[in-house]
Amino acid sequence: MIPWERLGEAPVPGQDVPLRLTRRGAEFVIRIGTQALMSSAAHGSEESLAELACARLKGRAELHVLIGGLGMGYTLAAALARLGASTRIDVVELIPAVVEWNRGPLKDLAGRPLEDPRVTVIVGDVAERIRANASHYDIILLDVDNGPDGITRKANDWLYTTAGLRASFDALRDGGVLGVWSVAPERAFTRRLVDAGFRVEEHHVRARRTKGGRHTIWLGTRGGVA
Repeated sequence: MIPWERLGEAPVPGQDVPLRLTRRGAEFVIRIGTQALMSSAAHGSEESLAELACARLKGRAELHVLIGGLGMGYTLAAALARLGASTRIDVVELIPAVVEWNRGPLKDLAGRPLEDPRVTVIVGDVAERIRANASHYDIILLDVDNGPDGITRKANDWLYTTAGLRASFDALRDGGVLGVWSVAPERAFTRRLVDAGFRVEEHHVRARRTKGGRHTIWLGTRGGVA
């Protein structure tokens, strides 16, 4: 069997274990410790996150989108493919090395989305971006953990509290959509979305489009017409 090759490593604020980029053959995996966060072999649900949210605002022009977590660029690429030339997308990534990997060994996986002129990359904390931008975005997509729990860093827990979700609600324009990716369903999180003011849909999608495990995507709409 082909062994895993370590291509890169980066510290994670608040964590004792680093983030690692590994490769075996044609497959790339980003891990934290022994936990696999994302793989180039299974990215269908990450694409579905963008597709489902963008479909709710089909036909609107000049959309402003916030994506929390760059990953391997699949969510970003899916959003770009479905939104028009007047779209602006802010991608907020906490770990500078992840941006570097997407401009280096990972760049061709999703078709080099960081080279699209509609994209602005912001290295920082997505929670700070959300708090600082009331009524600013039409779509917010969060894929910074394996679900509504701060697995990558405990500071992310706030994003999934009622207060954090309310901040996302406030950062959206009327009719805007919050999309959250998760490896598994969680009823308590659905209730928190409702408590924060969202109209909620829950979708279960395949990790590899037509096969693989089922992942959960929540869509929360702020008033208006979805």
